[in-house]
Amino acid sequence: MRIVIAEDAVVVREGLAGLLTDRGLEVVAAVGDGDALLAAVEETRPDAVVADIRMPPTHRDEGLRAAAQLRSRHPELGILLFSQYIETSYAHTLLTNGPAGIGYLLKDRVLDVDEFVDALHRVVAGGTALDPEVITRLLRARPTLGTLTPRERETLHLMATGLTNAAIATRLGISQRAVEKHTATLFDKLDIPRTTATHRRVQAVLRYLEG
Repeated sequence: MRIVIAEDAVVVREGLAGLLTDRGLEVVAAVGDGDALLAAVEETRPDAVVADIRMPPTHRDEGLRAAAQLRSRHPELGILLFSQYIETSYAHTLLTNGPAGIGYLLKDRVLDVDEFVDALHRVVAGGTALDPEVITRLLRARPTLGTLTPRERETLHLMATGLTNAAIATRLGISQRAVEKHTATLFDKLDIPRTTATHRRVQAVLRYLEG
């Protein structure tokens, strides 16, 4: 996997590049601002981008705006925002066209490098990797889905973070069969048509994020 890193803090940028390289990934560029990120992607054509949200010159939303442009130009590109801030407006902006291939992780909550690498693989494969706290803030910002039971909402919450049914079962301490029952019920309650299982999961997550 070929990766471009965009992070203005040199120590963090170089440390992240070293960690990813040690895990067998190829860091093809490591830059410090949004403009350099755009240029690096055009030059190297990576599989994924890891970008902070706030970068020079204003340290507000340069990383997000660059990521949004890249998502428009290169929809196949995996984009993983890696920030210390939770900004629901930022998340909604990036997820406007759906959550596939998008990640949003919080720096101070990533304690395992392997989990971070797994999130990268997930977004490159077209999946989603959202920190549970980000999901919680999104839900608080746009509360709906009132027809779901607490357990169904919890199942959908974990589904939105990118977990499989087996992983959800482990997290909730219930059987995978029970998770499958909850997912089938919430699909029906959300009026999501029966096409493929993957399509239904994506549609459910979209409904969840849209509120």
